[in-house]
Amino acid sequence: MEQYRDQPATDAGPSRERRFTRRVALVNGIGILTVLALAAIWYAYDALLLVFACILFAILLYELAGIVHRRLHVGRNAALALVVTALLLVLGTGGWLMAPQIGEQADKLGAAVPEALQRLREAMEQQPLLKRLMGSVPSPEEMQKQLAKLVPNAGLFFSGLLGALGNVVIILFVGVYFAAQPHVYINGLITLVPPARRQRAREVMDELGRTLSRWLLGKAASMLLVTILSAGGLALLGVPLALILGLIAGLLDFIPYLGPLLAGVPAMLIAFSDSPQQALYVVLLFGAIQLAEGYLLSPLIEKRTVSLPPALTIVMQLLFGALFGMAGVALATPLTAVLAVLVSMLYVQDVLKDPVRTPSEKHDD
Repeated sequence: MEQYRDQPATDAGPSRERRFTRRVALVNGIGILTVLALAAIWYAYDALLLVFACILFAILLYELAGIVHRRLHVGRNAALALVVTALLLVLGTGGWLMAPQIGEQADKLGAAVPEALQRLREAMEQQPLLKRLMGSVPSPEEMQKQLAKLVPNAGLFFSGLLGALGNVVIILFVGVYFAAQPHVYINGLITLVPPARRQRAREVMDELGRTLSRWLLGKAASMLLVTILSAGGLALLGVPLALILGLIAGLLDFIPYLGPLLAGVPAMLIAFSDSPQQALYVVLLFGAIQLAEGYLLSPLIEKRTVSLPPALTIVMQLLFGALFGMAGVALATPLTAVLAVLVSMLYVQDVLKDPVRTPSEKHDD
């Protein structure tokens, strides 16, 4: 009897050792994959940010095509073709009509901002309390160099002015391809997940798509409104280069909180070169636009999209900006929205078993 009693104990030893060996191998494998993933992000972050920008543009196209599909009762591919054609017509016609004026104003802006900064320096030197701040204000030559490098150093895959145009072309073409057949790429990613977790992975992907699409539609409407109000208001105030300054304000509105502050600086400097009173009017104009957006438009947008805490958004902008440059600042908000969805679904819901609502569920109420 003792011989048969000892047999299971003898078999349990190797079994425990095999389980322990498998766990060690699994932990080591996860650790190696994590290190490789972090290394890939660190050394190829510019390409990954470019891919993420392509995905954002594809989601926007897919959502617009869905609206056309539902309203006009046409097929998905036909709706996407209509959306792309309409965008090309709008951009082509607008570029053909306004390109000479935009190009001329952009050249004048590059020279006007350093001159306005020089006048600001001279005005500050007349005030004893403000004179101490002169050391932190860049010289006109340094300002002009920074303006020249702003677009080329956007932080995406290619560098230089032609590289910036190449980034735009890649985003346009890859975004269209993604939007035309999104399920091909989504199914390809899901096949990398173990079969038992594929349904959950699909739910996470669907939630990411809903969250980003709603945020993009709201942000596009906000950017268009800010462009019109800024350009129109500056033109009424008689500020030079109103069109290019309005476009800058609209584009920078893509970056919450920090973008509007950056957009008001060149307009204020150019207005200050005329008179301090006009600069004050410009500050009041941008303040009114931001109040209207912050207390009227943004709450309406966030009611239908995703709302992130302001402090979290700013902190993530600073973090991604320090890591990835201007592109990190520009894409910080959608990246934060992605992280919020992943944390709420994969950690809070699946690991902690807390049935919190996802961002899209919160705004469907």
